[in-house]
Amino acid sequence: MQRPSLVASDVDGTLLTPLGGVSPRTAATVGRVLAEGVPFVLSTGRPPRWVPVVADAAGLTGYAVCSNGAVLYDIGADRVVSAELLTPVQLTDLAAVLDEALPGCSMASERLGGSARDPGRAEFIADERYLHPWEEGAQPLPGHQRAQLLGKPAVKLLVRHPGMTSDEMARAAGPLVGDSVAMTWSTDEGLLEFAAPGVTKATGLAAVADRLGVAAADVLAFGDMPNDVPMLRWAGHGVAMANGHADALAVADEVTASSAEDGVAQVLERWF
Repeated sequence: MQRPSLVASDVDGTLLTPLGGVSPRTAATVGRVLAEGVPFVLSTGRPPRWVPVVADAAGLTGYAVCSNGAVLYDIGADRVVSAELLTPVQLTDLAAVLDEALPGCSMASERLGGSARDPGRAEFIADERYLHPWEEGAQPLPGHQRAQLLGKPAVKLLVRHPGMTSDEMARAAGPLVGDSVAMTWSTDEGLLEFAAPGVTKATGLAAVADRLGVAAADVLAFGDMPNDVPMLRWAGHGVAMANGHADALAVADEVTASSAEDGVAQVLERWF
């Protein structure tokens, strides 16, 4: 493609190294993209509250597509611009289906505030079986008080199963869930993520491109997992990481080096 007019990148497994940081080479390349006046958009499954640390490391202050497309976040203003929410009715119906499809699963809901840097504005509510040490700020519920977990609008419902991979969970739950909600996953470690119907990273990135006056054909996108597939298909040039899931590799226009080898920077250095 010609030099892109907008660059979008997934975060974990793509922009970040396996150790979780932004390498000096990648940070420098992102800086050159921005210096040329080309927007660089984070497009991630992370909620807004997990975005600032990455944005600060990469020197980004523009838009971020968060929660797999459900949230558009302005990094510099620390403001949620828009959000697509699952209603309590949708959450309750979905939980009933998932309990049938995935017996023994645990759940969490990601709720949204207007700011990412104010930890009191957002909530992560989880079954006590769901919790992991890295889920900072989580509010565990004793037992299975699902009414509290499902009783308010959420940008995402997350479901874990200790004895299954994410692919296995998707095969079991997908036929029962259908298109009533959007289902995806960003890791194969027994986790599924659900959002409002039709919401994907592609819809979120399309909203950003529209705001910036950029056509899909002029967008360069990077990703590595099934939640990146719609974005890689939508963008004019979709690039999968060598360490990526087979679904991402299958739809990409190009496969670059792994995140450990600065695969994002290797592609961007053609133009910047």
